[in-house]
Amino acid sequence: MRDQIVIFGEMLWDCLPTGPVAGGAPMNVALHLHQLGLSSRLISAVGEDPDGEKLLDFLKGFGLPLDLIQTNTAHETSKVLVDTTDPENIKYTIVSPVAWDFIQWSPENNRAVEEADAFVFGTLGVRNQESFKTLIKLLHHPTLRVFDANLRPPYYDFEVIETLLGFTDILKINEDELAVFADYFGTEPSVESLCAYLDQHFPMEIICITQGSKGAMIYQKGKIYNHSGYKVKVQDSIGAGDAFLSGFIKTYLEDKSPEEILDFACKIGAFVATQKGGTPRYSEADIYRIGEG
Repeated sequence: MRDQIVIFGEMLWDCLPTGPVAGGAPMNVALHLHQLGLSSRLISAVGEDPDGEKLLDFLKGFGLPLDLIQTNTAHETSKVLVDTTDPENIKYTIVSPVAWDFIQWSPENNRAVEEADAFVFGTLGVRNQESFKTLIKLLHHPTLRVFDANLRPPYYDFEVIETLLGFTDILKINEDELAVFADYFGTEPSVESLCAYLDQHFPMEIICITQGSKGAMIYQKGKIYNHSGYKVKVQDSIGAGDAFLSGFIKTYLEDKSPEEILDFACKIGAFVATQKGGTPRYSEADIYRIGEG
């Protein structure tokens, strides 16, 4: 039986000058896990509008189950307005409020999380109290809980983050988020200092720090494992971190070693960076070709 993964949070359209692109970190993670052969389901919401229908059709194209995606009649499907006037400083406006700000608890999504092998969540999807209340109810199940910080200013609150950390088994942050966490918790902005603090104050098993093209690290029980990543010709980096997390979850559930987890996660992150868009289609064989030459 395939591992069952449930992901909670946003699904949206990135409105680029070249046209809309389906996105949202939780949706990307769900699609990558699905392509990696795991059984993934997304708890989210769309509006009762053409944008929502198109987004659901996009997911249908991948064969992703839609049974936990709610339709909200009072709020529109999510859009992110992308300003690329300055390519060195791309600006994003995440329209608010939208359908996924009001994700409702249900017996169906409760049962899905209860029976899952892992439950993935982040901060943007709970910027509104309605969705936050729903997530907290779902986090009380003793499922493996994976917190992808994915900070999107100004849509995060450290009171909320501290609450979520209290339910976290695996934390994933990037190097920029490490600096933000260190500043808030009053530690040195180093992997060793912040991770030791988090390990002491919260009940997590693993902390993963991604470093873009420089690879990634795992902190586990005071020990740090490092991978320098793979050098590739980058098309765009959209979704590479989401792909990395999916590869991490897959290999963690396979009881791989930290070194093996990092290697596969870095491979899939690098592969997605060689493709256009955040959710290209691929096979595992495509991923393993990274680093061969």
